[in-house]
Amino acid sequence: MATEQELSDFLKSVEKRSFKRTVYHVRDDDAALDIVQDSMMKLAEHYGDKPAAELPLLFQRILSNTTLDWFRRQKTRNAVFSNMSEFEPADADGEFDLLEAFAGNDSMQTESAEDVTRRAEILREIEGQVMLLPNRQREAFLMRYWEEMDVAETAAAMGCSEGSVKTHCSRAVQALAKALRSKGWMP
Repeated sequence: MATEQELSDFLKSVEKRSFKRTVYHVRDDDAALDIVQDSMMKLAEHYGDKPAAELPLLFQRILSNTTLDWFRRQKTRNAVFSNMSEFEPADADGEFDLLEAFAGNDSMQTESAEDVTRRAEILREIEGQVMLLPNRQREAFLMRYWEEMDVAETAAAMGCSEGSVKTHCSRAVQALAKALRSKGWMP
């Protein structure tokens, strides 16, 4: 069993190298730092009682899985919300509220009626497709991508395993993407 000091020494020895590796993968310093910190926390929480000799391989596996989870979240977010930029007013200051935009924001009044109608139609279709998802898929999807909860938080809230959350989210995203493609709103 690794002592607290051995675990601490191990984490100190890999932090810079792991951060650099993760930056190369994700090309985002902030995301890389989050991934490495999450990985270190997972190692300490779940595998801190393992022998010190097993820590390097466990940590590498956790770091790889956490990085893959980040890429999956990015891919899903980009796939599902790629059309959301169409809803953003041209003069947005970084604070964008979709409901506020549809409530009659002045910048939206300069758009043609056709654009406003198309935007409203897309939003209704997305909302309708989300409502058609099976309950568990809808619940997992909304927690993960609208509430931006991580897999562990979503699993705890839903009372299921993290693997189930990932499966529900994957199926929800596939169903939504298929529906939006069938309408010609997604490539």
